[in-house]
Amino acid sequence: MSPDQPAGLLEPSAVHLDRRAADRDDAIRQCGAVLVAIGAVEEGYVEAMLAREQSVSTYIGEEVAIPHGTLVGKEAVHRDALAVLRFPAGVDWGGQHVSLCIAIAAHGESHVPILGRLAEVLLDPDAAAHLRATDDVDEVIRLLQPSQESTE
Repeated sequence: MSPDQPAGLLEPSAVHLDRRAADRDDAIRQCGAVLVAIGAVEEGYVEAMLAREQSVSTYIGEEVAIPHGTLVGKEAVHRDALAVLRFPAGVDWGGQHVSLCIAIAAHGESHVPILGRLAEVLLDPDAAAHLRATDDVDEVIRLLQPSQESTE
């Protein structure tokens, strides 16, 4: 991890690999609840996440969605953080099958290197499948950790 990338952006307590959701909004609420539980956001941020999804889908492909709040929701962010929730049974995300959500709480830009790394993982079908399938929290964090070159 580079010195300018804060520790704890994706902490083990924010990774949940065996969740079930009734629908997309339930999945988003669960993502938001994890961000609240780790102290990254106020509860009002969850509504901003739902509002974002109403305006534009956060589905990005490879069974992955990146729910996050609207610009107005930034007021409810205490610190930049991510949460990773896997839904093995899947969630209907506006007609797309989602099994992994990477929720974003961002006041600044510290999450951008991890999103870049996520894009790299999703472009590699084997790595994307491994991210969706692993039951190891540390492995999820390792897979999403930006390389030293991309953070310098």
